[in-house]
Amino acid sequence: MRVKTSITLPKDLLTRLDRAGKNRSALLERAALAYLAELDRQTRDRRDVEIISRNAQRLNREALDTLEYQQLP
Repeated sequence: MRVKTSITLPKDLLTRLDRAGKNRSALLERAALAYLAELDRQTRDRRDVEIISRNAQRLNREALDTLEYQQLP
């Protein structure tokens, strides 16, 4: 369901939007969805880094142990 809304934007931005496409609403919708998807990716990436950082020592020990098995005698 779409809801009609009103926003205030600088004139030069509206001019650029009009040059980019005929349908401002569709363009702004795509831009907002892309921006929100990027925020979600950043949040996920931050969470992943925190998990990796918490487990870094254990993961490094496991990696070193695995590498020892791969060494030639």
